[in-house]
Amino acid sequence: MNNTSLKSLPRHIKLAVLVASLGYFVDAFDLMLFSVLRIQSLKDLGLEGDELLAVSKNLINWQMWGLLLGGLFWGVLGDRIGRIQVLFGSILMYSLATFLNGFVQDVSQYSILRFIAGLGLAGELGGGITLVAELLPKEKRGIGTTIVATIGVSGVIFAGVVGNLLSWRQVYMLGGVMGFLLLLLRIGVNESGIFNSIKTKDVKRGDIFMLLNSWPRFLKYVSCIAIAIPTWFLVGILITFCPEIGVSKGIEKPLLASDALIWCYVGLTVGDLACGLISQWMKSRKKAILTFLIGETISLLLIFFLPLSEPWQFYALSVPAGFFVGYWVIFVTTAAEQFGTNLRATVATSVPNLVRASLIPMSTGFIYFKQSGFGVLESAGLIGIVALGLAFWGVLNLKESFHLDLDYLE
Repeated sequence: MNNTSLKSLPRHIKLAVLVASLGYFVDAFDLMLFSVLRIQSLKDLGLEGDELLAVSKNLINWQMWGLLLGGLFWGVLGDRIGRIQVLFGSILMYSLATFLNGFVQDVSQYSILRFIAGLGLAGELGGGITLVAELLPKEKRGIGTTIVATIGVSGVIFAGVVGNLLSWRQVYMLGGVMGFLLLLLRIGVNESGIFNSIKTKDVKRGDIFMLLNSWPRFLKYVSCIAIAIPTWFLVGILITFCPEIGVSKGIEKPLLASDALIWCYVGLTVGDLACGLISQWMKSRKKAILTFLIGETISLLLIFFLPLSEPWQFYALSVPAGFFVGYWVIFVTTAAEQFGTNLRATVATSVPNLVRASLIPMSTGFIYFKQSGFGVLESAGLIGIVALGLAFWGVLNLKESFHLDLDYLE
């Protein structure tokens, strides 16, 4: 069997990979919409000046709280009632909330709907990766999840493009419509056989306390979370707040978050593909992630310390920085492989959302340092040092999972 192809697999498995990929595409599109649309939408709602930064932080935090709570809710549900039901419910919720975002009239409405969208978005990636990982043979898991990643993260590029072509209200409505259309594809997707095999067994499923009442299991869970924090430092701090960072770097022309996101995610899309293939070639998740973390450290040093005078220079450096955080889905795959079937959806769904929710303390710390007298660039740099340190600790603390058979219980 060719380890680099999914052609020989049954149709229902290939359909599951396609649906998970398109689901992640819509998820990524929706998740980054606020970063693309924040200035345009908030100015349209009557905000100006310093209000933009403070309200932006609060709205991002509302969405992240939704992701945090939704990650736990959908993860537990995925282990108790099934992966397919979670995918259906989560996309219905975030599609409706995103569509309604196109009609908000004030910041309060905006906050509520971004929170609900976050709740829904939380179930998509983890549920899809869990389903694909359990359906595919172990020698092809990395290929399947790489396809999901490569198609999925390109949704952010699409968000950046349409954010420059349509009004912010039209972009939100488009995101909702895409989600509703995706629901039609879900109809033909089968449940994971591995999950079905444990439904009648007398075993705890989706018990979040199992992650807390065992120190080795808890440490493994925290390590999984720590690995990917640099991804959201890059996207949530450096890219989202690039207009302010550009001023701090002395770039006279304003930086646009939408353009920075496009270039960052061009790199990230290629990086996800490359990391998946490198992981297959090395037959190691850990070595691939470590390689990319080293590359990301170098890329961030270039952004912080190279003198920049033009927007294109920042955008150009965003490409390698995005490339080297392109281990996102390999990180989710690793998390899914580290835990048994009765906890797998709980972990694979909650871990990426806890990483996303790490933006809450990171953005709060960023604003705190800035208000304490540090410059914008220095404040971001302090947060970046912590993010990278946690990531290296996390990956070194985990066991290799490339060859693991996933048909086991905690």
